[in-house]
Amino acid sequence: MTREQYILATQQNNLPRAENAQLYPVGIYGWRKRCLYFFVLLLLVTMIVNLAMTIWILKVMNFTVDGMGNLRVTKKGIRLEGISEFLLPLYVKEIHSRKDSPLVLQSDRNVTVNARNHMGQLTGQLTVGADAVEAQCKRFEVRASEDGRVLFSADEDEITIGAEKLKVTGTEGAVFGHSVETPHIRAEPSQDLRLESPTRSLIMEAPRGVQVSAAAGDFKATCRKELHLQSTEGEIFLNADTIRLGNLPTASFSSSSSSSSNSRQTVYELCVCPNGKLYLSPAGVGSTCQSSSNICLWN
Repeated sequence: MTREQYILATQQNNLPRAENAQLYPVGIYGWRKRCLYFFVLLLLVTMIVNLAMTIWILKVMNFTVDGMGNLRVTKKGIRLEGISEFLLPLYVKEIHSRKDSPLVLQSDRNVTVNARNHMGQLTGQLTVGADAVEAQCKRFEVRASEDGRVLFSADEDEITIGAEKLKVTGTEGAVFGHSVETPHIRAEPSQDLRLESPTRSLIMEAPRGVQVSAAAGDFKATCRKELHLQSTEGEIFLNADTIRLGNLPTASFSSSSSSSSNSRQTVYELCVCPNGKLYLSPAGVGSTCQSSSNICLWN
């Protein structure tokens, strides 16, 4: 060790020590401590208020293990009780009401139900509006609730009514623009059945025959020009106690064998022209149709 090192070592050990050395305490004191306690107290109050608000919300919203409010989560799905309002689209597989209450869908504008395929394309739509109910689909069906029988169906090709009886209560009846195929047409009891074509012809055809029956009333066929009764392979049979043909033209016939020219003619003979026209000829001892056949030349 050198001399200089020895002198420094002996001088460092002989330094006097201060008797009143100042000590600094460790911790937070003064205004910092008071601020810390204030923030801790404020945090505690905030937690208590939040806990109280959470309990109040759970109580008001009726939160339970099964759901909240009118909403219940069951094994079969979601159950809503009372009136529910949806502000955004609702996507579900099935909607049904309880057995003792109806299902009501209400909207301020309209109610629209859409059906889509797996690609998201619209395949069917039902819109219930204030003015009309519109259905857009390939086939529309109305079925009976008991046996599922089709009561009404409509598609692009045809409309089928499967009810046992179709009742039309309008004052103007039913208007058909084209042909109508049906096995039976009848009116209500004590009501008249009227088939009318105002500007065209009325044709009734059947492969085995057309039967017109009026069990408790009269049968009347009226036309402006011609009435055709045609049977291609059979006969036209009129079965009645009295058959009357009104407004038939009457031919004039004078016979020298008449007992009196001033006697009033009361008996006539029904004659037929080659074209099928019917006319009356005064009856005589023999047939007078040949003598009065000039009426067949009239238009």
